[in-house]
Amino acid sequence: MRFRAAVTAGQVADLVGGELVGRRDLRLAGVAPLDRAGPGDLSLYSSRRYLGALRRTEAGAVLVTPDLQRDADTGRTLLIVADAGAALSTLSESLVPPPPTRWGIHPTACLGSGCRWTGRISIGARARLGGNVLLGTDCWIGPHAIVEDGASLGDACRIEAGALVHRGTRLGDRVVVRTGARVGGAGFGFTRTPNGPRRLAQLGNCIIEHDVEIGANATVDRGGLGDTIVGAGTKIDNLVQIAHNVRVGARCIIMAQVGIAGSTTVEDDVMLAGQAGLADHLTVGRGARVAAQGGVIGDVAPGATVSGYPARDHRTVLRQVAAVRKLVPLVPSLERMLETHERT
Repeated sequence: MRFRAAVTAGQVADLVGGELVGRRDLRLAGVAPLDRAGPGDLSLYSSRRYLGALRRTEAGAVLVTPDLQRDADTGRTLLIVADAGAALSTLSESLVPPPPTRWGIHPTACLGSGCRWTGRISIGARARLGGNVLLGTDCWIGPHAIVEDGASLGDACRIEAGALVHRGTRLGDRVVVRTGARVGGAGFGFTRTPNGPRRLAQLGNCIIEHDVEIGANATVDRGGLGDTIVGAGTKIDNLVQIAHNVRVGARCIIMAQVGIAGSTTVEDDVMLAGQAGLADHLTVGRGARVAAQGGVIGDVAPGATVSGYPARDHRTVLRQVAAVRKLVPLVPSLERMLETHERT
């Protein structure tokens, strides 16, 4: 990450509200990993796993949290902040020039009748807008993206290349739909008949509230009868599946390859780690956490942390794993005892 112009370590400290230890006049041209940083770079030390890289780094300054300050206190300039991730975001927003946006409509784009927008918009090459689409100001529709009939987007939405927003879907302000994602398509609803599965009509809608991000190749289905809703500020990683009638609260973090089955409720501030799977018609309470590959088949209490399959209290799972490891060395003795018992 290169800054638009070199800045001093003191200016960076003032910008992120950090404590400076070392040279205030040290000039920094950007941010780089510990193993690739040079004397003009700011780097980040975020975990003791990187202690070796820290000792070898040539970075001019290091961003560090108070709990790791002692590791990094080797005579180099330090910027001490409470939240390193937030500090990097501030630097990116303030010092890194955003990619240029070409406002206007590409001549190969296709716009259906009744499309409306306010202010400026950007519609890329071969993008397609259906009839009666409504766009807010400063919306960006990437190349080959599709926004189907009757969909509405709030202000400053970004629909990246090849993404698809299905008919009637409603997006709030500042929603980001990454490359290849599908939002508001028909859910997986079938009933069994003597002639095989028969599709059920998916009559609900898909509502994405303000400041939601939907990762590349993720899928959010429309509702069957009610609506699928994703709450404000929620961030959805790549390759996530959210089924019909699911309700996701505000400020949730849903990591890669999570699957949420139909009519499940995920309350506010929940974190679902990679490859977690949630069965249908259950509730994950506010502030709960599901560890990676956790299989949730029942309700999760607010604030709980669960893991394993079936998902249960994380500390219980760790104790069970530790107990099994202690039993492993005893297995040969137990087998010999069983063999002796069978012979007698």
